[in-house]
Amino acid sequence: MMPISHGYHVVENKSVRGGSDEPDFDTVVVQREQFDELELWFFGVFDPRIGDGVTKYIQSHFFDKKPKQSQINKKTKEIMKKAYLGARAKAREAQKEDETFQTESASAMLINGEKLVMANLGGYRAVVCRNGVAHQLNSKHHGGARRHWTRRLFPVRILACDSSNVTAIRHPRSSELVVGAEKLNAETEFIIIASTGIWEVMKNQEAVNLIRHLEDPQQAAECLTKEALTRMSKSNISCVIIRFD
Repeated sequence: MMPISHGYHVVENKSVRGGSDEPDFDTVVVQREQFDELELWFFGVFDPRIGDGVTKYIQSHFFDKKPKQSQINKKTKEIMKKAYLGARAKAREAQKEDETFQTESASAMLINGEKLVMANLGGYRAVVCRNGVAHQLNSKHHGGARRHWTRRLFPVRILACDSSNVTAIRHPRSSELVVGAEKLNAETEFIIIASTGIWEVMKNQEAVNLIRHLEDPQQAAECLTKEALTRMSKSNISCVIIRFD
C-alpha cells in the first residue's frame, strides 16, 4: 500500500448565515479504516449544511460495516453521487425560503493507495499534482488529463448566485456535481482538496507551485490558507493536503 500523510487547516469565519446561529465555517473530515487487506481513506472539505449528511452516508456504506472488495471497486462513484445529492436535497428543503441557497463541497476516497474517487460540487474542488502539473477533475484546460478520468456529471439546479464577492480571479461556480475516478501511480505527488476561498484567489497551478516543495502536508495546508488570506479572499478558506510518500 502506498504510504499516505495528510494535513488540514480551516480559517474560522466568525460571521453567521442569515437566520442561523451556527458559525459559517467549513467541516473537514478525515477517516481511515482497515479491513483485512482493504485500506480506505476518506477526506472531505464540506459546506457545513451538507457535510454531516454526506459523511454519514459514506460511513454507513463503507466504514460502519466490512465492505466487499467488489462493492468498493464497482459502486464507489455511485455511492458518492447518492451521498451528495441526498444531503443536498435535505439541505435545500431546510432552506427552501432562501432563494440564494447553494451548497459546495469536495471529497476524495482512497482505496488501497491504488484508486482515487473524487467529487466536486460548486466552487470547492480537488486538484491532483502529477509530476508538478495540476490536474482538475472537471478541467477542460489539460487535454492530457482526460485519459485519466472517468467523469460523470450530475446537474444540480441553482436558484441564484451570490455576486457580492469581487475577487482577483473569477471562477464560475459550477452547477454540476462532478464525480470521477483514476488509478494512482508513481507520478501522483499530492492532492489538494479546498474550498472556494482558495480557488477564487489562485489558479490550480499556482496552488501546486506554492506548496510542492513542502514535504509536511500540515505545513502545506497552513501555507495555502495563509496565502489565500494574504490575497484577501472573501469566501470560506479551508483545505486538506494528501501527500503520497
